[in-house]
Amino acid sequence: MEKADDILAQAGRQKGLLTQYLVMRRAAASNDSAAFRLIFGQYLSWYQSFLGDYPAAVRSFSIAQIPQADDLPSPLTEGGYTARPALDAIPELARNYQIVLLNEAHNVALTRSLSVQLLSRLYAEGFRYFAAETLMQSDTGLQARGYPTEDSGFYTEEPIYGEMVRMALKLGFKVIAYEATSDASSADAREAEQARHLYESVFAHDPRARLVVQAGYDHIVKSGSYLGGRSMAEHLHKLTAAPMLSINQTAMYPRPKSKNDHPYYTAVMKQLQPEAPIVFIDAEGKPWSLGAAYDVTVFFPPEKLQRGRPTWLSLGGLRRTHQVNANACHGRYPCLVEARYAGEGPDAIPADRLLLDLSRVALSIGPMDVYGSTQEAPSGELYLRPGGYQLSFIVDKDKAPQRETIVVQDAPSREPEQR
Repeated sequence: MEKADDILAQAGRQKGLLTQYLVMRRAAASNDSAAFRLIFGQYLSWYQSFLGDYPAAVRSFSIAQIPQADDLPSPLTEGGYTARPALDAIPELARNYQIVLLNEAHNVALTRSLSVQLLSRLYAEGFRYFAAETLMQSDTGLQARGYPTEDSGFYTEEPIYGEMVRMALKLGFKVIAYEATSDASSADAREAEQARHLYESVFAHDPRARLVVQAGYDHIVKSGSYLGGRSMAEHLHKLTAAPMLSINQTAMYPRPKSKNDHPYYTAVMKQLQPEAPIVFIDAEGKPWSLGAAYDVTVFFPPEKLQRGRPTWLSLGGLRRTHQVNANACHGRYPCLVEARYAGEGPDAIPADRLLLDLSRVALSIGPMDVYGSTQEAPSGELYLRPGGYQLSFIVDKDKAPQRETIVVQDAPSREPEQR
């Protein structure tokens, strides 16, 4: 752990995301210790997600969803549940709540993709505050600026998270940073401080406020022990007594190895074959959850890859594919392509990133996704909303050899190839 933390800190001191990632990649290739890989794989996966290499991020670090004794019965076998599109059902459920809590797996951007799409629906239902665990209170210009930068947070380096914050700002949400800022002495102290920041930033001056919160994993459980104390959600409920809808997005998504999927997930995918995230609702309008600590569990369909990238990056049709090639990289690899909105500054988190490298051959170092190369010239596809963008092609310690201006047309995208 100390070695992994030291390397992560060393990478963070480098200038530029590509250079930071290369430090991580070299470190991963140089150590085949199982214990090191277990810890460092998570750190590497964060950077892979930041660079838009989402399949690699999930392969580098994945948590199996093992059945638990207190799992509730499957929605396929008991309770009279019907599958519904999560994008429609969740806003309807939210009408009866003052706080909506959404969780994520930090290295699995798929678990943010639905949150991005839900924001406009929840705004239409009267929610006006959006809080994200990763945001830093020190970025006091975020609301006025209208887009996140590398100083806005840690996980906001990942483009889908950046898009979530950007969308919240454009819709008119008051965006809240609520992470603990003191040196919390325990997990419970951190959770309590997070809840207190939310209360002071929102409910202390607007008791009837309606709030959407994006947080990691079990920070949003409404009951049960959390790391020897109580979760942020439990502390917040104690402060506000506000009704909360807790939505679990980290249980039912596809793992790299199907043996690590929950048996309920396997059965639901086999029987229903959904094309978009779903939830289950009974005849009385009550949602199904895998466990009692949450109110709703979202099922994400298996990923489909097009030119090596997951098609869920379209965000339900909000974004189109735009093909790029390595000509602007001038034969230097790896080459990072970044697409920023034309109206935003060079410090903005890109709408999408794509790492172009020579055709890659996996090195034998366990589950980590580290590669050698052949000589085939690379190309790939960015996922972008219609509009204008500034493309940067970054190589050699983040020197940008070329920039391009493009316009993505508002036209139907072609059907994705299934591979």
